[in-house]
Amino acid sequence: MESERIVRKRLSDEVSVRLRKLIQSGELKTGDEMPSERELMERFGVGRPAVREAMFALANKGLIEISHGERARVLEITAQSIIDQVDLPAKLMLSGSSETLEHLKSARIFFERGLVRVAAAKATPADVAELRQLLREQKQQLGDSEGFIASDMAFHIAIARMSRNPIFPAVSQAMLGWLQAYHADMLIWTGQETYTLEEHEEIANAIEAADPDLAEQAMTRHLERSRALYSLKNQSTTTV
Repeated sequence: MESERIVRKRLSDEVSVRLRKLIQSGELKTGDEMPSERELMERFGVGRPAVREAMFALANKGLIEISHGERARVLEITAQSIIDQVDLPAKLMLSGSSETLEHLKSARIFFERGLVRVAAAKATPADVAELRQLLREQKQQLGDSEGFIASDMAFHIAIARMSRNPIFPAVSQAMLGWLQAYHADMLIWTGQETYTLEEHEEIANAIEAADPDLAEQAMTRHLERSRALYSLKNQSTTTV
């Protein structure tokens, strides 16, 4: 017979599980203050260290917010807060594998091709005006790599918001953030900023024209060019 050893949990782990159940059941709702340490100690029959460790574990998972001098509060769970939890592991995974980076680039192209079609179908005049303003701001960042990248990301995230689905901009921001370290060096390549601006203009024009096919074609050209530059960057340090 195979051994089935019972592993004793740490007290803090058990407290953490019970607190999660209180949140999942709705006994503790978004915005509610968590019970005091003393209340939790009495309720669960444990010491202060176990309670504190459990609270920090919940905070690390994005379930509660701990503020100095105030009671911890239950946080609202959003698409962004969930994705934030995997941000560091994702960056570590990418840094150790060129194959994983290639997979991410493919996923981004697949994702944004569909996303821009939705944007072209749903964009309002206000949405288009926002894209135009972001383009103007990006042009003003020419010569400033960090500013240009930030404006580039804002443009793509604005397109994601046009879906009216909060999950899409959260995913878009995460992907762009994970790629940022690999994208930054590209901007030292002479003339690439100009190409990016021209392609963003084409994408904005297609969205304004409410033409999903044209928008997808423009986005695909834009991202495939960027993908080709990533490959060149890995093969040579010569500027183009």
